Amino acid sequence: MRISERIDATMAKAIQAGQGGIAPAKLAAALEYAVTPGGARIRPTILTSVAMACGDDRPELTNAAAVALEVIHCASLVHDDLPCFDDADMRRGKLALHRAYSEPLAVLAGDSLIIMGFQLLARAGGDAPERALKLIDILGTRTGMPFGICAGQGWESETAIDLSAYHQAKTGALFIAATQMGAVAAGQEAQPWEELGARIGEAFQVADDLRDALCDQETLGKPAGQDDLHGRPNAVAAYGVQGAIGRFDDILGGAISSIPACPGEAALAQLVRAYADKLVPAGARSRSTVPGE
Repeated sequence: MRISERIDATMAKAIQAGQGGIAPAKLAAALEYAVTPGGARIRPTILTSVAMACGDDRPELTNAAAVALEVIHCASLVHDDLPCFDDADMRRGKLALHRAYSEPLAVLAGDSLIIMGFQLLARAGGDAPERALKLIDILGTRTGMPFGICAGQGWESETAIDLSAYHQAKTGALFIAATQMGAVAAGQEAQPWEELGARIGEAFQVADDLRDALCDQETLGKPAGQDDLHGRPNAVAAYGVQGAIGRFDDILGGAISSIPACPGEAALAQLVRAYADKLVPAGARSRSTVPGE
């Protein structure tokens, strides 16, 4: 079964379980709305790819870990779009969840998805409880404070911001979770995989900054120019377009060289390169300025 099919099948089961019983219909519908369409599913794909590179001897645990990570990511998008944060109208080419269902239901849907992520790991860990406990710990560390995506959002309320620390928490945290959780699901140690996740996350954030500056809403599927609008720290403002591209290339090279020795090392390096080719906006390398720069 292809990685995407594994993720989609496990996601469908998870959402159906969250909608079961006598449940409030609108909130049940909001759960599915929050995770579809799936987008690139890059984080669970990286997680599964790392697990496969390490042997993937517990595929059901890998699947649960991948979807647990993805529902946490989807929850963060729901919360990011709320009026108290980005106040975004669109996400993945459709109305943001709070616009489609209301702010209260968006908060509840995001909260429910976060809880679902940890439930998935707890329920899948029966035949490998030690691995499941490690997975829960990693996911919690990279979701909350002081090293998770909550910390990343918190940096936006500070007057002085460390750009690298901000990027590592805001975006890098779930990529670190992806590489470490993939290794742990396959019975490997987490620590050697932290650098790869951190570098992929930083590269992804730089590429996201470039897309925000250079692409329009139709291309992105969400509002463009949000970094400038909200005064957020970003790589384009710090380095310029060409400087940000150079930074991206440097980070990517370091990411590939940091892949720990494993049976699937070469295939994993190919995957990282393939995703990288898709991240930088088309034509960005030939541009030296952006409007207003």
